[in-house]
Amino acid sequence: MCPKNASYYGNRAATLMMLGRFREALGDAQQSVRLDDSFVRGHLREGKCHLSLGNATAACRSFQRALELDHKNAQAQQEFKNANAVMEYEKIAETDFEKRDFRKVVFCMDRALEFAPACHRFKILKAECLAMLGRYPEAQSVASDILRMDSTNADALYVRGLCLYYEDCIEKAVQFFVQALRMAPDHEKACIACRNAKALKAKKEDGNKAFKEGNYKLAYELYTEALGIDPNNIKTNAKLYCNRGTVNSKLRKLDDAIEDCTNAVKLDDTYIKAYLRRAQCYMDTEQYEEAVRDYEKVYQTEKTKEHKQLLKNAQLELKKSKRKDYYKILGVDKNASEDEIKKAYRKRALMHHPDRHSGASAEVQKEEEKKFKEVGEAFTILSDPKKKTRYDSGQDLDEEGMNMGDFDPNNIFKAFFGGPGGFSFEASGPGNFFFQFG
Repeated sequence: MCPKNASYYGNRAATLMMLGRFREALGDAQQSVRLDDSFVRGHLREGKCHLSLGNATAACRSFQRALELDHKNAQAQQEFKNANAVMEYEKIAETDFEKRDFRKVVFCMDRALEFAPACHRFKILKAECLAMLGRYPEAQSVASDILRMDSTNADALYVRGLCLYYEDCIEKAVQFFVQALRMAPDHEKACIACRNAKALKAKKEDGNKAFKEGNYKLAYELYTEALGIDPNNIKTNAKLYCNRGTVNSKLRKLDDAIEDCTNAVKLDDTYIKAYLRRAQCYMDTEQYEEAVRDYEKVYQTEKTKEHKQLLKNAQLELKKSKRKDYYKILGVDKNASEDEIKKAYRKRALMHHPDRHSGASAEVQKEEEKKFKEVGEAFTILSDPKKKTRYDSGQDLDEEGMNMGDFDPNNIFKAFFGGPGGFSFEASGPGNFFFQFG
């Protein structure tokens, strides 16, 4: 009815702004100042729309024009400051993104969005940084909000894919990256992410195949190559480290396996499989305290019967490791037969018998006497099936009523070699002995 009235366009712009439809409001505000360049409120509304949409430079021009028309206008003065603040936050965020200081970028974008609530660019940057920080639900929420308003937004599709990619849902991630590239074929980040995702998926699958086929050397190489594709993909890399740790354990490179599992839990401290794998490697290398620590962590997280038993076994081995190792003292394997234990006792008892070292220094005599006693202790326990069973199961031997402090190794020696007169050491020259049997 009256298409040349600047106030009508200005009023409709104000109404659209109240509805959050800033892009439509901007068109009306611009039309109002085209019709009347001296319309101060028109310039203020145009500036406010530009600022809400994230165009702080254009907003500054509008607010400057309003101040030229009314230099005392308090609203124009404040909005001009707000626009400059947004430009400063943008500048800082750009620098911090290059430095990979994603937390600071999120902070800057939150401050900027207070003045520019409809800026998709700021929201996308915030969402991307949230994804890089591992805050995937927040990042997904921001991207989903944008896609509800604009389902073809390539940046939002890219962020959705990025979240899935970093959560190790690589196949779904590729679908979003492909969709983003359909909307914007030159989207560089989506292109790189899509390429990395496909390469990572292929290498991981090839490594898994090689492992299942028993080709551990090839599996190791493939997992190593996969780890070099994208250091930012924490969850997938944690799994790759754990997989490579499993390969190393199969190759009996247990220290390397422990290192890989440690790298896995550094990346993902909730990764139960990596703790279990490392704990088993600690058990295999007799690092029982470390194994107990890992199994405790697992059991605290998942209180299953299986995990409880694993913890109990590790605690038992730790307890056993702090006692004297009678097998080691005799120099026999834990599966040694009765005859092997007897032969080992004969050899060690003769080797450390005090009479054989009667001419040695007091220090050497004391050490050999200690070893002789330990050999007797070891034989007493391991030659008795009942005591051996209790010892192997980690039970306290004192419960048997056997106090090793009152133990006399000479009685065992005499009994083994046939009693008094059955054995003696004879010197055949300085420092030389031969064994004389009766």
